[in-house]
Amino acid sequence: MSSKTGKRPMHSAAWRISCWATVAFALGTLVVFVFLHRFVADDIQRRSDAWLSGEIGVLGDVAQRTPNNALYGRVVGEVAELAAREVPNKSSKSSSNTSVFFLQAGQDGSLKLWVGAGDGEATLAAIRSAKIPPDRPTDLRVQGFPIPFRVACIQIGDGSHIYLGLSERDELRVLNKLRLRFFLLSLSLVLLGFGIVFFTTRRMLSHVREIAEAASRIGLSDLHARVPTTRRNDEVSHLAHTLNRMLDRIESSVHQLHTITDSLAHDLRSPLTAIRGKLEMSLPAVADEEHAESIVSAIEELDRLNDFLNKSLDVAEARADALRLTRTETDLRELLRVMIDLYEPSMSEKGLRVRLRCDAEVKVNADTALLHRMIANLLDNELKHLPLACSVTVEARAAEDAALLIFEDNGPGFDPEVLQRLFDRRVKGRDSNGHGLGLAFVDAVARAHGGTVAASNREGGGARIVITLPIAPADQAHSAVQSIAGSR
Repeated sequence: MSSKTGKRPMHSAAWRISCWATVAFALGTLVVFVFLHRFVADDIQRRSDAWLSGEIGVLGDVAQRTPNNALYGRVVGEVAELAAREVPNKSSKSSSNTSVFFLQAGQDGSLKLWVGAGDGEATLAAIRSAKIPPDRPTDLRVQGFPIPFRVACIQIGDGSHIYLGLSERDELRVLNKLRLRFFLLSLSLVLLGFGIVFFTTRRMLSHVREIAEAASRIGLSDLHARVPTTRRNDEVSHLAHTLNRMLDRIESSVHQLHTITDSLAHDLRSPLTAIRGKLEMSLPAVADEEHAESIVSAIEELDRLNDFLNKSLDVAEARADALRLTRTETDLRELLRVMIDLYEPSMSEKGLRVRLRCDAEVKVNADTALLHRMIANLLDNELKHLPLACSVTVEARAAEDAALLIFEDNGPGFDPEVLQRLFDRRVKGRDSNGHGLGLAFVDAVARAHGGTVAASNREGGGARIVITLPIAPADQAHSAVQSIAGSR
C-alpha cells in the first residue's frame, strides 16, 4: 500500500467536497436572488403603475377643466412637465424629456398635444398599433427608443384620449445595480464559503491521510507501529482507535500463527532430523550395496519431506501475510550469477543451456535467503521439466521503480488447463511428480516482498514468468509487471 501525498489538490476529496458544497450554495443563492429580483421588480412596477394611474387622473382632470383655447396646450403641457419631475426611481442624470411623455390624441386619432422628446408621431403610431386599454398601464415599445415605456391611458369628455408614458430606463437601472451588487456579494460569499469548506475539510481529511500513511508504513515485519490518534472525540478519532484495536488483534493473530508454525516445525523436524541422523550413522556399517542404496533413498526422501514441510509452512505464512523477512540490500545480478553457476553443471549434464542477461546492477531491499530459495525453485522446475537441448534465459532489470526478474525458456510451456491456477497450492501439470508447491512458494515470496508474479506461454513456444520486487511503492511495481505481462 502506498500513500498518495503527491496528489494535486484538485484530485483530493476536500476539493470535490468543496466544489459540490459550493455548487449547492451557489444554486441556493441563485434561487433566493430570483425570488428577490422578482419581488423588487414587481414592487418597482407597482410604484410606477401607481404613479402613472395617479398622474394620468390629474392630467385628465386638468385637460377636462381647461378651456379649449390658445392657452390649452401651454397649461396642460406645464402640468405634464411638473408631473414628470416627480418620476419615481428617477436618476439625477436622467432627463424628464426622455423619461416621460404626455400625448393627447383627438377623437379622430390625430395628435392633439405632445410633451416629450421628438415630434410624437412615432409614439402615436406605436399607441395605435398597441391598442392600450384605459384601465391599466401597459408596456409600449416605440421605434427609436431602445427601452420600452410603461403607458397609462384615460379618456376625457370630448372623446379624446390622454396617454402618459414613463420610460422603464430608471427601473432597469435599479435592477441592473441590484443584479451587479448581488453578483459581487454572492461571488464573495461563494468564494468565502468555498475557502472555509475547503480548508475545514482539508484539515479534517488531513488526519485521515495521516492515518492512511501511517497504516501503509506498518509492514509485515513491523506490526508494533500504530496509527496516530487525536484527543478530539470525533469520527476520525474513532477511526484511528478502531484501526489500532484491529492492529492489536492482527498482531496477536500473527504472533499465534508464528507460535503454531514454529511449534509445528520443531515437532516435525526433530524426529525427521533424528531419523536422518540414525540412517546416516548406519550407512557406513551396511556392507550390502542394495541395503545401502535403500538407506540413501530413504535419506533423500527425508530431505524431500523436510523441504516439503518448509515450503508448506512458508506458503501458509505468506498466504496469511505473516511471512517473516530479514531485509537487506541485495544485488539481483550477483545473486543470479551465483545461482546460475551453481545450477549450470546439472543443466549442462541434461543438455540444457542457461544464459543470464543483466547489464547493470539491480538492487532490491529484500530477504536474500528467501530470494535464493525462490530462484532455486524456478531453476529446479526448468531442470525437471525441460526436454533435452532447450535453453533458459534469465533476465533482471529495473523498470519504473520495480525490479523485474524474468525467466523464459523454449520448452513446451505450461499446460493450458492449469495456467490460470499455476500459483495455487497443490496445482501441478500432468507430467509433474512434485508436490505442487514450487510456484506457490515463488508467489508467496513475491507477495511477502510486496511484489507480484505472472506466468504465460510465449507466442513462439515456451514458458515465461515475470516477477516484480518493488524498489519503491508496491503499486508502481504492480503496474510495471502488468505492462510486461501484457507484451507476451
